[in-house]
Amino acid sequence: MRDDDRPLAVFDLDGTLADTAHRQHFLEGARRDWAGFFAAAPADPPLSDGVRLARSSAEECEVVYLTGRPERCRKDTVAWLARQGLPEGRLHMRRNDDRRPARRTKLEMLRRMGRDRVVRMLVDDDELVCDAAELAGFTVVRARWAQASEALRDAQEREGRT
Repeated sequence: MRDDDRPLAVFDLDGTLADTAHRQHFLEGARRDWAGFFAAAPADPPLSDGVRLARSSAEECEVVYLTGRPERCRKDTVAWLARQGLPEGRLHMRRNDDRRPARRTKLEMLRRMGRDRVVRMLVDDDELVCDAAELAGFTVVRARWAQASEALRDAQEREGRT
């Protein structure tokens, strides 16, 4: 089977493959430090459940990464994925100036991917993203293996930053 015939397994990063707990403090308080939050991302420990699922999915699917991280984080993100031994795959990131909620940006990108390929599943920790994807007819695996962060959830929905 050619690569472009394989179904897609779409994986979120923060809270799904990457443990962001060590950098949550940048999002707490009245003024969020987005530069600090993203600068600390290369030190994220991997989330073993997510990494294991990505690796096993690569046996039948083309693994694709879909993140709310801004495009300016691409180099660090690609290096992090490689250090974790994750499958190579296209990385879809948010435009630097895109502040829409993650549920909107990710659903738009999922629909775009689904026009030409079968999307076997989306794996994400954001409940609002998961709800929107399921309503649109996508199969969703809810990544509930990381400590949920209220600050990150709020930032994803209200500030459209990750």
